[in-house]
Amino acid sequence: MSDSDVHWEEPHGAADEQRAADELRTEAGLKDLCAVLKAAGGQRAADDADLLEDFFRCLFTPAELRDIVNRWLLVEEIDRGTPQREIARMFSMSLCKITRGSRELKKSGSGFRRMLELREKLKGKTGGS
Repeated sequence: MSDSDVHWEEPHGAADEQRAADELRTEAGLKDLCAVLKAAGGQRAADDADLLEDFFRCLFTPAELRDIVNRWLLVEEIDRGTPQREIARMFSMSLCKITRGSRELKKSGSGFRRMLELREKLKGKTGGS
């Protein structure tokens, strides 16, 4: 059998749909995180968020980037009041990571809380959701 005789099938099914949904969530979360980091640094140039995104993509493997973005997104979910078990299911994360995020969010002067507040200010300025 030659290589030209081999027919590769495209992956499909629930697992592939979940992976696609995860990728979309990761992309949206990364863009949001970069915009917040841009605001935190007091940057003025419109393309600084793009620079941060490029930097993160160079610095981290796709799996590392997904982990970082998911940790940011889990903090948002905790802040919204989403139950920890639901967050664990959403992001395929251990309850330990989620509990850690919850503990950090509750600390006085939490960096998580300050970033969430900064994000809200950013949304107000840009009219974003």
